[in-house]
Amino acid sequence: MLLIAFFFSKGLSQTFSLPASKKSQKVKFQLINNLIIMPIEVNGTELSFILDSGVQKPILFNLSDRDSIQINNVSEISIRGLGKGEPIKGLSSIGNTFRLGDIKNRNQHLYVVLDKDLNLSPSIGIPIHGIIGYDLFRDFIVDINYSKKVIRFYSPENYTYKERRKSETLPLNIIRKKAYVGASIYLNGKENLPVKMLVDTGSSDAIWLFEDEDIDVPQDNYEDFLGKGLGGNIFGRRTKINSITLGTFSVKDAKAAFPDMETFNSIKRLGNRNGSVGGEILKRFNIVFDYRNKKMTIRKNGNFKTSFQYNLSGIDLQHDGVRYVSERIANTNGLVKKNDKSFGNVQILLENTTRLSLVPEIVVSGIRMGSPAEAAGLQQGDVILAVNGKSIHKYKIQEVLQMLNDKEGKRIKVLIERYNQDVLFSFVLKNLFK
Repeated sequence: MLLIAFFFSKGLSQTFSLPASKKSQKVKFQLINNLIIMPIEVNGTELSFILDSGVQKPILFNLSDRDSIQINNVSEISIRGLGKGEPIKGLSSIGNTFRLGDIKNRNQHLYVVLDKDLNLSPSIGIPIHGIIGYDLFRDFIVDINYSKKVIRFYSPENYTYKERRKSETLPLNIIRKKAYVGASIYLNGKENLPVKMLVDTGSSDAIWLFEDEDIDVPQDNYEDFLGKGLGGNIFGRRTKINSITLGTFSVKDAKAAFPDMETFNSIKRLGNRNGSVGGEILKRFNIVFDYRNKKMTIRKNGNFKTSFQYNLSGIDLQHDGVRYVSERIANTNGLVKKNDKSFGNVQILLENTTRLSLVPEIVVSGIRMGSPAEAAGLQQGDVILAVNGKSIHKYKIQEVLQMLNDKEGKRIKVLIERYNQDVLFSFVLKNLFK
């Protein structure tokens, strides 16, 4: 259960720090859907956080009856965020202890969102309990190695800049606890258009752009669901631009989106910001963030030429509970391989010939209007059983999405369950910009 206790702490520093004997902390992370996910202890309970440079204070959500965590020094608040919805109820809490390896903050301010609809776990495929950003970037030099999936948090006093071949250092503007970088874009025949972009590691997308006198939505675009914010679902126009350039690094044919500007009604003072650059661009670099000196150093990595991922099928997926899967097996002499996780963690052998496994159920959470999947007849709520003959319970949700959106011209066969009947659908993936 969620335990809320009232403990007051006075005189403690509201910063993260390492022991004096340690110069840095190495943290391994998961990169799922272009998002950095790492474990952080909150008042002794380990939770999963997205590292989100676009957020000011840590926010907890998706705390279920199974979670037991003490939250200190609480008051009720309303929280606004991206999306068209109304403000949501939440809690403000101070005096909390955050721990990340040897990094500690004994007086961390956080927010708790009480709306159960805000739950990123089903679409990401693993439990996600919160987001954290500025406070870590403020207190450390943060070296993110996207290719090795490792972050090093350095105490600024102990960090020495090294000359790295083929790296570039760009100035950052830190405005209201968020980092902005200058870039240039090429779209609609206009080259070298200067743009001011929010650096947003908490966005799984590539580029968001706001329309103005110089920045127009390209003619080739389509309506799409762009994501979910604290204020609800975010929709807009999906497209691509000729390129975005950071320093001298130019990413060609970059995936881009123009969000519905009603989404930003709750955010005041957008200023001269032209959009944001998210994880699908950032993961192409290894990046050193230095908020204290207002700069970041970028260097291309092995992801730089990775193709941009588009939802060619029009299908969105999410986990929705669990289901049993039955499979014939060879004689095991009564034993199940201990390391065989492909069939789930709960396994039952029936007469040594059949294995029942409890696995996550993956369902269609949305269908884009006019997409190949919609034309074929798939519907929201359909349970995905197999894609092109492959039983999907053996794969992670992001791997299933890759199967469904492999490449233009590929025929996709999807076996689904609807009203306790198995139905096979077939469609061909099409170029979204023709």
